[in-house]
Parts: sequence; C-alpha cells; structure tokens
Amino acid sequence: MADDRPRTAPGTAPRPADGTRAPRPYRVCFVCTGNICRSPMAEAVFRARLVDAGLDALVTVDSAGTGGWHTGDAADPRTVAVLTAAGYAQRHRARQFTADWFADRDLVIALDRGHQRELRAMAPSPEEAAKVRLLRSYGPEASGGSQAYGRGGAALDVPDPYYGGARGFDDCLELIEAAMPGLLAEVGDAVGEPAGVTGTDGHDGHDGPDGPDGPDGKLG
Repeated sequence: MADDRPRTAPGTAPRPADGTRAPRPYRVCFVCTGNICRSPMAEAVFRARLVDAGLDALVTVDSAGTGGWHTGDAADPRTVAVLTAAGYAQRHRARQFTADWFADRDLVIALDRGHQRELRAMAPSPEEAAKVRLLRSYGPEASGGSQAYGRGGAALDVPDPYYGGARGFDDCLELIEAAMPGLLAEVGDAVGEPAGVTGTDGHDGHDGPDGPDGPDGKLG
C-alpha cells in the first residue's frame, strides 16, 4: 500500500511570514479510551523526547480519553510502575477529550483505530478531523503501509493492556517508544526546528484488537 501519511503535521501552528518561530507552542494530544493507561504513557514518553531534542519550549503535550469514566483519576498503577522503571517522569489526572479541544490542538494522536474513528467522527470539520493520526503510523512497522495498516496489512494499534498483566504494559511502552522518532521528526519539522532524534531506547534511564472496548469500557 502507498504511504498516505502527510509529510508535515496537519495542524501546523501559525508562524510569522518571515519564517521565525511560531507565536504559540505547537500542541500535541494523545488519546486512548479512559486516559489512564496508553495515552498517559505516550504523553510521558513524548515529553521526555521533546526535552532530549531541545523542543520542549516549542511544543506542549497532554493526553485525554474518549470516555469520562476515569476523569480525575491518576494513571493506572501498572502504567506508573512501567514508566518509573523506565526512567520517565509523570504526574497525571485523567481527562476526557471533547470536540472543542480540536481548536486548541495541532495534532491529535489516537492510540488505536477505534479512537481514530471516534475522534474523526467527533471533529467539527474536515480540517479538524485531519489532525487525528494513529500513533503507530509513525513507527517503523508502518513503512510502506497506510495510516491504519502497516506492511503485510498488520493493524497499527497499540493494544489495550488494561485487562492483562504487567507484560502487556511493557509491550505497550515498547510500541509507543518505537513510534516516537517518526513523530518527533514530523513535529520538529512543523515547528521549524528539526529534532535530534534518538532511537527507541535513547531516553536516559531506559534500556530499552481492533476496537478498544472491553466488558465495561473503562479502559486505558
């Protein structure tokens, strides 16, 4: 399949005509189901990558869930444990993504295809819907594929680890980290500051099913 991913981020922040820095930070939001497992993990990893690349003054990052069951809750303890073991800092309270958030975000990163569909359906306009991207479309497995399927037709979801054990959270972190160099490079281009991209295990301190809903829908 041809790679239909745009070469620059669709919600590029406005910049002065002389090409100098954007007048406001470029804003990236990661979205999963309940904002307690996958999206806070992606937020913490990407924030660390921004610091490593010297882009943290130009880009802000947050996360949210498509549902509001966990609003106000901390991240799942297993997410906290995995991030802490890997050397990532995180302070988190779950929030719900709503349609009015699109106006304040330049890029909305879905953790699986179910979130991608729901977010695009929620978007107030085609322009806002174009801001929604699948996280693993930035990963190495997406090369030669499309926005939803990688080489050989494999789905580009980050599976929900909520109902499994600790290993699922380790696997989740691995998939998230693998997508970060591509995402960081695109965001760096969008803000006019090409990023010094590290590999999937480049952060100091780290050695590196279709549809999200389970029985009660209260997932991460």
